[in-house]
Amino acid sequence: MVSSLRRIWAVFTKEAVQMRRDRLTSAMMFVIPIVQLVLFGYAINLNPRHLPAALLVEEQTPVVRTITQALVTSEYYDFVMQTDDPRASQELLARGKVSFVVSIPSGFTRDLVRGEHPQILIEADASDPAAASGAVRNARAIIEQALRHDLKGPLSGLATGPPAFDLVVHSKYNPEAKTSYNIVPGLLGVILTMTLVMITAVAVTREVEQGTMENLLAMPARPAEVMLGKILPYVVVGSVQTIVILTAARLMFDVPFMGELWVLLIGVAIFVVANLSLGFTFSTVAKSQMQAMQLTFFYFLPSILLSGFMFPFRGMPGWAQAIGEVLPLTHFLRIVRGVMLKSATFAQVQAEMAALCLFTAFVMALALMRYRRTLD
Repeated sequence: MVSSLRRIWAVFTKEAVQMRRDRLTSAMMFVIPIVQLVLFGYAINLNPRHLPAALLVEEQTPVVRTITQALVTSEYYDFVMQTDDPRASQELLARGKVSFVVSIPSGFTRDLVRGEHPQILIEADASDPAAASGAVRNARAIIEQALRHDLKGPLSGLATGPPAFDLVVHSKYNPEAKTSYNIVPGLLGVILTMTLVMITAVAVTREVEQGTMENLLAMPARPAEVMLGKILPYVVVGSVQTIVILTAARLMFDVPFMGELWVLLIGVAIFVVANLSLGFTFSTVAKSQMQAMQLTFFYFLPSILLSGFMFPFRGMPGWAQAIGEVLPLTHFLRIVRGVMLKSATFAQVQAEMAALCLFTAFVMALALMRYRRTLD
């Protein structure tokens, strides 16, 4: 019995020493739970507030100001722009810069006093149904409660009866609030991220483990040539995945495709290269295939949580949105959902394209720098 315990202790000691030497794996075991705790505890919000909105008003009266202030006080709406030009507000909605456009027409106060039930229009970006649901669901009660302070004296009868106004909600881009319209296009980005980053990182790291890296080092090839040669075959893999997912989205889930295909394909091409370059960078850090997979998982976790795929992006705190803006998946989701659901043009998604290009250039430069070091 004693000798058995000694043997167990010897194996335990050996594993502890090996774990201590593998610093990357040890760090992952402690860092990943902390990251999960922070993301799920602070960044994820299933009832998003402070959503950006545009206010389209054609008159300025105390009643209109009361309604506007009530929506702001509710913390659901943050009005980032006030205008009387419908085209400006619609452009912001199409670009995804705002989640709502609240329209109060000219003569609203006059018709309200006369008891003619004037309309307030809320146009909601329903491409992400979860983001719009809470704000839209509570809008009527918020406005009705606010108007009770103004409808006094001779107008008190309007405050006690049915609502003195009509609230009209237009759910744009996804009027039936189908979650598949939001999830399925996003899966294109998630699947490309998960597979391409991992497959590239593991493929290059496998060269080191199997001892075939020497063959690459002996070749008269520059680091950039080696990197391009390693990632180009997987561009084909990404292309096949894109075709399969887009076909399934249309035939199996009936997801509409409203925009131009060439715009989406440009975004896909940049996104694929960005992920492959990142995987190559991970391979210069990892010393084994296991470490390459660990780095991929560590990157994939915040990508899927902070990009707007699973949870409303605008509902996250500012620091989480700042991290999300660095992730390529965030920008790609805006591109694919914008093109497929909103008929977004190249001009409307060019800012997201530029962000992807910037990320790709940075990661490529980092990969080349790291690879040069491995040649020494």
